[in-house]
Amino acid sequence: MKLTKKRKAIEGLVDKNKLYTLSEASKLIKDVTTCKFNASVDLHVKLGVDPKKADQAVRGTAALPHGTGKTKRVLALTSPDKEDEAKKAGADYVGLDEYITKIEKENWLDFDVVIATPNVMAKLGKIARILGPRNLMPNPKAGTVTTELGKAIEEVKKGKIAFKVDKFGIVHTSIGRISFTPQQISENAAALLQTLARLKPATAKGQYFQSISMASTMSKGIFIDYKSVPGLN
Repeated sequence: MKLTKKRKAIEGLVDKNKLYTLSEASKLIKDVTTCKFNASVDLHVKLGVDPKKADQAVRGTAALPHGTGKTKRVLALTSPDKEDEAKKAGADYVGLDEYITKIEKENWLDFDVVIATPNVMAKLGKIARILGPRNLMPNPKAGTVTTELGKAIEEVKKGKIAFKVDKFGIVHTSIGRISFTPQQISENAAALLQTLARLKPATAKGQYFQSISMASTMSKGIFIDYKSVPGLN
């Protein structure tokens, strides 16, 4: 594909052989993103782990100080005694059997996160094959199976994200929008990376952060020096 002059100039702003500081990358990502919509800013982090080993399958949650820039739709599956708590916390959909049936029979998926209480998990088995492949199945490690239903919903609404290493040892996740300031992008990225550092498996050998790349929906990846991230050096 032939590149326009403008595109060539933008491509030339990123040195693929350079490791940028987190601060530099957070500024540069705004310069190399030309799409007219509010693109997602994503981090792709290659970790020195073997995901096939259960004790190295890194997963967890991170509270982004500036949120993701997108309001997540929350489905709360719970018993009647917790429904009011879920509604007050801001859940978009609250219930149990009717939503299980809707997902099972209609393949309904108009939500981004499912949060459930432990006492209803046995009923979710029939929709696990639908939710599981889409990373929507509630999980205690992700904080989406909890007795503190209201707190969990509020945290998701404020910008808490869940992540999981893929089969190649990479964590891919959005940490904001291109409309964010460089400081907001940098602080959100640091929050995720600091969380990943705390989750380093004791059995992981060698360098843990093997590569960190920041990219927007339609931009080149900008490689980041992990030593420039606060709390990682």
